[in-house]
Amino acid sequence: MDLLCRLLPYDLANGPANMAADEVLLASAANGQASLRFYGWREATLSLGYFQPAARRLEDPLLRDLPFVRRPSGGDALVHHHELTYCLAVPAQQGRQTDLWLAMHEVIAAALAEFGIDARPPVPVGGDSFSGFLCFDHFTPRDLMVNGAKVVGSAQRRQRDAVMQHGGILLAQSRFTPSLPGIRELSGIDVDVAQLRNTIVDHLKQRTGWRIEPGDWTAEETRSCTELAIGRYANETWNHKR
Repeated sequence: MDLLCRLLPYDLANGPANMAADEVLLASAANGQASLRFYGWREATLSLGYFQPAARRLEDPLLRDLPFVRRPSGGDALVHHHELTYCLAVPAQQGRQTDLWLAMHEVIAAALAEFGIDARPPVPVGGDSFSGFLCFDHFTPRDLMVNGAKVVGSAQRRQRDAVMQHGGILLAQSRFTPSLPGIRELSGIDVDVAQLRNTIVDHLKQRTGWRIEPGDWTAEETRSCTELAIGRYANETWNHKR
């Protein structure tokens, strides 16, 4: 499939800035600009799914004092700490032709295999497994597991003209979620973040046939990111809306 996809620079930011950036990429995809970005978090941050009650975070003493943000996508809560996060946004036509969820998880599994990590979907158990407030407390058939524990999960937001998918690769355990081991604990392997990003891009090119080329944010996108971060994602009304 001949699609030109912009690869944006890796960045570290806080929760509101990261979620605003992902929403802006969805808008850009609706205007025909496909984009891929990888990013990290300046501090450990809890992100809530769009429909999750904000009060649930107060039930866990390890989570209640973390900065938190509400995502534009659904799903359950995530603690973003020792992870590599990605966002892929494409026009609706490519989203319909490509199962982004399956494609990205196949790509990530292939990339991790190059580091000696065997990540694969869970053995079918007759449905999804739900057991907690956090996304990584349960798994679906499309998630990726290492030695029986979930290490990759994603969520989507769709609109008429575009689809955006973002997700996290759990590289190591966080002290805020001691029950969730990361790739380091499960495999004994420390993955270099820059190498992993490059390897994922290589496999995504092979898997999709897309042309993925380095690019940067436009001035309009940068303005929109700032406005959304302040006006929505750092806004208490938004974050406590449920």
